[in-house]
Amino acid sequence: MKKIKTVIVEDSRLARNEIKELLKQHPELELIGEAENVDEGFELINASKPDLLLLDINMPEKDGFELLEMLDEVPITVFTTAFDEYAIKSFEYNALDYLLKPINDKRFSQAIDKVKATLEKSGTEEVPANTERLTESSQIFIKDGEKCWLVKIGDILLIEIVGNYSRVYFQDQKPMLYKSLNQVEEKLPVENFFRVNRQQIINMNHIKNVVPWFNGKLKLSMNNGEEVEVSRRQSYIFKDRMSF
Repeated sequence: MKKIKTVIVEDSRLARNEIKELLKQHPELELIGEAENVDEGFELINASKPDLLLLDINMPEKDGFELLEMLDEVPITVFTTAFDEYAIKSFEYNALDYLLKPINDKRFSQAIDKVKATLEKSGTEEVPANTERLTESSQIFIKDGEKCWLVKIGDILLIEIVGNYSRVYFQDQKPMLYKSLNQVEEKLPVENFFRVNRQQIINMNHIKNVVPWFNGKLKLSMNNGEEVEVSRRQSYIFKDRMSF
């Protein structure tokens, strides 16, 4: 396996040093940067595109959850925390794992084994340097009220406009994402997602059924039971794309 590019975001210098000592025991991990607050972490992650983020939850001014909200694409995330109550909350985010401080060698190794297994399973896609679009295995962070998720792009079935924002459908969930549909569309992989009308974008891998509809339109049934109507103009493009 290639080196796993790793970033630490942790406000305590002592804790950062302890994590760096643990990293030395795993030559497959390459530390490419560290940050002591959320804003520095945001800049570092955007510049370096790490595979793994070791993220402290409880930091001054902004916490680790707020950092995830700021990112367009979230790396594999392992939370580090001294507070047990945060450990339970972190699983609402689908974080790969969490480590309670002080972190022992065995527990750290277990977390890294999970990281390696996840990377091997996803096959870490190579993205051309001149594109900022996400891939199917990319993760985005969604926070709606008190609930939070890390969602793989490939798991999203449907995205639709709700006012100035978007609703994202995946599994049996449909939380709000506080970005416009146009903002979201600019990041989605074009080979998988299709704008069926002014209000909705669908993942073509999650179409269950296609039927003719009125005035040359099409109606699509999605795997979660949702039905969407393809506009007349987009129906011609859809048929061409699907070789109908």
